[in-house]
Amino acid sequence: MIRSRLILAFALACVAFSAHAQKEYKDIRSGNKAYEDGKYTEAEIEYRKGLSKNSNSFESNFNIGNALYKQGKYKEAIEFYQKAGKAASGDKERLSNVFYNIGNALYMLGEYDKSMEAYKNSLKLNPKNDDARYNYVKAKKESEKQKKRKKPQEDKQQQNKQQDKQQQDKQQQNQNQQNQQDKQQQQQNDNQMTKEQAEQILKALEQDQKNVQDKVQGQMKRGGKRRLEKDW
Repeated sequence: MIRSRLILAFALACVAFSAHAQKEYKDIRSGNKAYEDGKYTEAEIEYRKGLSKNSNSFESNFNIGNALYKQGKYKEAIEFYQKAGKAASGDKERLSNVFYNIGNALYMLGEYDKSMEAYKNSLKLNPKNDDARYNYVKAKKESEKQKKRKKPQEDKQQQNKQQDKQQQDKQQQNQNQQNQQDKQQQQQNDNQMTKEQAEQILKALEQDQKNVQDKVQGQMKRGGKRRLEKDW
């Protein structure tokens, strides 16, 4: 069964060893009482009071994670479990419990493969943790179910991607054909314009030549008359 543990006896046994621990002891004890009564928000508040007095407290961080877990705030719970892990100072039993609860939170988030890894880490540190072993098997089954559900969706997504790619390729092909047709049409238009321009130039030359001839003939006529008058 997926459940989150609250370490009471172990936490209380540790808080008496330092001045910081003695200051947070009262808050942890109040938090444990609220937690046992199912008042998880109040428990979180008390644990946070203890944490404000000793930010490196394993007990406060771990139990805040538990209180958050009970409130369904699984991502936030993981953050505090990780902080508790850093404060565990290499204690295998504490670290095993940290990984176990991280596995629980990941399980509740539907991240079954990651939860399996957390349970495995818990078992490496404490092979006698039967809860971690049971939850590992349960997470594995859920992971297999999840993958079976995802496969049709992934196949459908892949099919949609292929269809989209085919559609894009077809659109690109049509665009290329249109571009080629536009280019050919432009070339034809350019050729047509060149022919028209050539005809216009030819006509202009013919007109210039005619104008020159008319001018020459006019001068010759005027010149002939002057000579006749002079001879006369």
